Amino acid sequence: MSADAFFSKVRTYTDLSAKAELAWSSLLRPRQYRKDEPFIRAGDVPTTCAFVVEGLLCQHYVGRDGDLVIKYFFPENRIAASVSATLLGEPSLFTITAIENSAVLEYEFAAFKALVREVPDIAAFYISYMERHWIIEKEPGEIAFRHDDAMQRYVDFIQREPELHRRLKQHHIAAWLGITPESLSRLRKTIAMRRPDSR
Repeated sequence: MSADAFFSKVRTYTDLSAKAELAWSSLLRPRQYRKDEPFIRAGDVPTTCAFVVEGLLCQHYVGRDGDLVIKYFFPENRIAASVSATLLGEPSLFTITAIENSAVLEYEFAAFKALVREVPDIAAFYISYMERHWIIEKEPGEIAFRHDDAMQRYVDFIQREPELHRRLKQHHIAAWLGITPESLSRLRKTIAMRRPDSR
C-alpha cells in the first residue's frame, strides 16, 4: 500500500522534508478492516492513529436510551483516532468502526510523538493539524450542533460533504444528526419538495 496519498495530505498542513518523510514512513503499517470491524473499542486505551487510504470509518458511542450516536466520519484522506484518550493514555469513550471495507495506514502515537520532539517539520504538522481540527473546525461545529435544528445541520452537511452524503446509509446519517431514520425520511421529503424541479 503506497504512502503517497498520506504524505500528500500531510503537505496540505506544512512542508515536509525528505528526511522527515523517511522518518515518518518507517512508522506506517498497512492494515485492512472489514465492514463492521472495530479499529478502536470503547473502554480500551488507544495507542494508534489510522490514515484512511480507502473506505470509511465512523466514531460512535451508545446513548443513554441505547441508540447509536455517531460523532464523526472518517472517509479517505482523514486520520482516525480517539484523540483525547490517546493523548491522556485513558480508556476511549468512543468506538471507531469501519462502515465500509477499509484500507488504512496505522502508526503508533508514542513513536509519532517522539518524532514531533525530534523533527521540526513533523512538529509543524502536528501544531497545524491540531489547530485546524481542534480549534478552527471544532468550535463552530459544536456551536452549530447546539443551536441549529436537524434540518439546518442536514442541509449544511449535504452542501459540505456531498460525496460522503451519497455514500452513507440512512441510519448512519440519522445517528449523526441525533434523529430517527423516520425523521430523516421526513427531512428528505421536505428538501425534495423545496427544489424548483419538484413542482
